[in-house]
Amino acid sequence: MDNLLDKSTKTRQVALQSLRLAFSSKTLSEFLLERRLTITDSLEKCLKKGKGEEQALAGTVLTLLCLQMGSGPEGEEVFRSLKPLLISILTDSTASPSARQSCAMALGMCCYIAAADLEDVILCLSCLEGVFSPPSAGEGGSAPTQHGPLHCSALQSWSLLLTICPPSHIKSVLDNRWLKLPPLLSSSSVMLRILAGETIALVFELAHDMEVLATESNKYRAKMDRRKQRSIFRDILRFIESGEYQEETIRFGLECMYLDSWARQRTYQAFKEVLGSGIRHHLQNNELLREIFGLGPPLVLDTAALKASKVSRFEKHLYNSAAFKARTKARSRVRDKRVDVL
Repeated sequence: MDNLLDKSTKTRQVALQSLRLAFSSKTLSEFLLERRLTITDSLEKCLKKGKGEEQALAGTVLTLLCLQMGSGPEGEEVFRSLKPLLISILTDSTASPSARQSCAMALGMCCYIAAADLEDVILCLSCLEGVFSPPSAGEGGSAPTQHGPLHCSALQSWSLLLTICPPSHIKSVLDNRWLKLPPLLSSSSVMLRILAGETIALVFELAHDMEVLATESNKYRAKMDRRKQRSIFRDILRFIESGEYQEETIRFGLECMYLDSWARQRTYQAFKEVLGSGIRHHLQNNELLREIFGLGPPLVLDTAALKASKVSRFEKHLYNSAAFKARTKARSRVRDKRVDVL
C-alpha cells in the first residue's frame, strides 16, 4: 500500500497488481476498514496522474476495494469520493482505452454495490449508455464500425445496473432506449454481439417481471433469428419465445447456487469478471456476495465436517467407472439404432 505513492511508475503498477491479487483472493474487510481512506486517496492519485495501464489497474483495485467494503456507509463513501473521477476518465475520448474500460467496469460495479440514491444509478446509466451507444447509433442510425473491450464493459455495466432499477425506469428504457440495442447485433465485435443479445433478453425478462410487453417484440425477434451466430443466441431466443431460461449450476466448496434468470446471470458474470478465480472464495466467505445471491451467512464447518465431505480417491474411481460404463451403453444403443435405420 505504501508503494502506491512511489515516484516510480513501475513500482506503483507492481503494488496495484499485488493489491488486485490480494483483494480478489481473500476477504480483508476488517483489515481494510481502518485503511480505506488512505487507499482511496492513493488510488485517486493513480487515476489522476497515472497513464494507461496504471489507471486501468487502479480502476480494478477500486472495484475490489468497494466489494470488500460492502454496501454500507464505508462502501458508499468510497464510491461517492471517486465517482466524479471515474466518469471524467470514462467520458474522455482522449484517455487510454484500457483506462476507460476499467473505469466503465468500476463505475457500474461500485454503483451496483454502494449507490444509496436512484439519482446516482440514473447518472451512471446515462454515462455508460453514451459510450456503447453514442448519438449516431440511436434510432434509425447504424452502429459504429469499430467496437472493442470498452464498449463491451460499458454495456455489461449498463445492463448490470438495469437489474436494480425500479419498474418506472425499466418502462423508460422500453419506451425510449430500446432501439439502441438491436443495431449492436450487427457489430464487428463478436463479444459485443453476444452481450447485446443477452441484454435484449434481460430487458424482456425485466419487462415480463413487471408485466409490460414491448410492442416491437416480434420485429426484434425476427432480427435475432437472422443474426444469431452463437449457441447463446438459441438460449436468448428460447427465453423471448417461451420464457424459459437455460439454468446453470455454480458449485463452490460444499455449496451450490443456481443461475435461473438473465438478471442473476448478468450479476454473476460481472462479479466473476472482476474477481477471476477468486469468485468461489468470495461466494463462500464474502457477506456482500452472499447477500446479493441469497446464500445466507457464511457456513462455519469444523474439521470433522470438512473431512466427512471429502470423497476418497477410491470412491471417485468407482463413480467414474460407473459413469463411463453408463455412457458406453447409451452410445451403443444409439449406434444400434443407426445400424437398424441403415
